[in-house]
Amino acid sequence: MTKEKTKGGRITKWLVSGPPLLFLLVFFVAPSLIMIVTSFRYPGEFGGLAPLVAPAGEVGGEYGLTLEAYQFFLSSSLYAEIFLKSFGVAAATTLICLIMAYPLALLIARSKKRFRNLMVLLVVLPLASNFLIRIYAWMIILGPESGLSHFINTILGVFSIAPLTLLFSPFAVLVGMVYVHLPFMVLPLYINLEKHDLALLDAAQDLGASSWKRFWRVTWPLSLPGVFAGSALVFIPVLGMFAVPEILGGTGDILIGNLIKDQFLGTRDWPFGSTLSIMLTLAVLSIAGLATWLARQSGGMKYAE
Repeated sequence: MTKEKTKGGRITKWLVSGPPLLFLLVFFVAPSLIMIVTSFRYPGEFGGLAPLVAPAGEVGGEYGLTLEAYQFFLSSSLYAEIFLKSFGVAAATTLICLIMAYPLALLIARSKKRFRNLMVLLVVLPLASNFLIRIYAWMIILGPESGLSHFINTILGVFSIAPLTLLFSPFAVLVGMVYVHLPFMVLPLYINLEKHDLALLDAAQDLGASSWKRFWRVTWPLSLPGVFAGSALVFIPVLGMFAVPEILGGTGDILIGNLIKDQFLGTRDWPFGSTLSIMLTLAVLSIAGLATWLARQSGGMKYAE
């Protein structure tokens, strides 16, 4: 009987954990291995990849494995600058989304239950429309003939300041990034804030804490898991985003996502594109590991206090 239970438990365990494991192997591990191998190969003469082994009877050419793509990446500071610029845009987008999303998520969580579902629906409703349509709408809003541009430039003209071009600028890229990723910050924060025990705030108020102190000493620490989750859902996708900078940005607003896309679809230098992708993945994993370590350290210090 015990053996049958053990066997049944193993089967149940594999039925539960098997599909997610298979999904990760097929859609994460296998593509990652392909990218790693590709980064060590030579580019093909007309794009793509050169053969690993020289065809029979052919002399010369570049075949096999090489570190050429990594050497090219490390030999120029241009790519480091693009990486830093991309991380700066991702950090700014995450911070702005957090500042805008936190009050909204708190408002939804503190609203009456019959209004919460409607407010959440309004937050996610833009996601129901096509991504490119929403970005092209911002081209109209930020265009030189738009009401917003005329209004801003009219005010600047009063102070004798030269008119600004909102479209095809870093400002337009940042606006587009925030607009696209704001719901992904609101939802984790709302889910976290909704679970807070309001009795803790009442207790803090009875002990003489002001509204601002109750927020910083009770609400904010309890909401940190939602802050970290929302920040990850915004920061990581922004790093790989190429559509927003390409549509709303100018020629100088090239981010790492645009560079990777151009290597695969433009110049067709797949080894170098794979190298950029791997370096970006390593950078993201390093930042995630550092953030996890800092979160544990701060948690340990609070516990010690």
